[in-house]
Amino acid sequence: MAILASGLEFPEGPVMLDDGGLLVVEMSPATGQISRISADGREKEVLAQTGRPNGLAMDRAGNIWVAETRQRALLRLAPDGRIDTVADACDGERFLFPNDVAVGPDGAIYMTDSGVLEDDLAPNGEVNPEWYKLPVDGRIFRIDPASREVTCLLSGIQFANGLAFSSDGQLFANETLTGEIFRIASQGRRIPFGNVVATPRAMEEVKGPDGMKFAADGRSFHAVFGQGDITVLAPDGTVESRIPVEGTHPTNLAFGQPGSGDLYVTEASTNTLQKIHVGVDGLPLYR
Repeated sequence: MAILASGLEFPEGPVMLDDGGLLVVEMSPATGQISRISADGREKEVLAQTGRPNGLAMDRAGNIWVAETRQRALLRLAPDGRIDTVADACDGERFLFPNDVAVGPDGAIYMTDSGVLEDDLAPNGEVNPEWYKLPVDGRIFRIDPASREVTCLLSGIQFANGLAFSSDGQLFANETLTGEIFRIASQGRRIPFGNVVATPRAMEEVKGPDGMKFAADGRSFHAVFGQGDITVLAPDGTVESRIPVEGTHPTNLAFGQPGSGDLYVTEASTNTLQKIHVGVDGLPLYR
């Protein structure tokens, strides 16, 4: 494991770029920005300040899709720097906590909404000590980028967080408060897949799956916030291994360039971007 970049402000949402650099968000209220980190980790460029960006994904046209928590919206950052609010509600009901985002094989944008207001969960950037008493109704949305039509695929999730597509185009997501990873089937059915929490979570403890990605060999890699590891699930959903990171709060991950076998992890307790050699490439993302 190596530290590629440090001094980031609550990093999340890494995206690998073609030149070996990475995009990350810095979610701290003091920054609230999307940053580009050079391949060697020595340079950082601020691309945009949006409030509190969380998840990021890039499409084949070079648009950066942003799950923006503070604005409670899905944003599109175009290659020329223009920012467009694409969606902020479904059937007239405002988003609550946009979290992670992915481009689907159909070209649509998929986004999790954790299901609780940021100001209730973490007023002034500090976690509410009684956060576990808050009502949570996490949801997963599909957004058509052309028509901007928003469809709710699933609701009632106990803090919807990471999501990713498998090699056969199936959508997987996770539920932070239970540790469960699940697959979304037709008609919004939820099919349990696995669980990444090593020990039961204490009521007030913040621990559970955050970002997730599939490897080219069918395994899935999960950043487990509060557990300090990347938990690897076999294709059948069983826990294969747990890869420790520097710090206790990994937030998300991205595989490196093809052939590298590297994994890049954003970690919030050390405010770093870390590189771990895992010996497998990531599943090519739908871009």
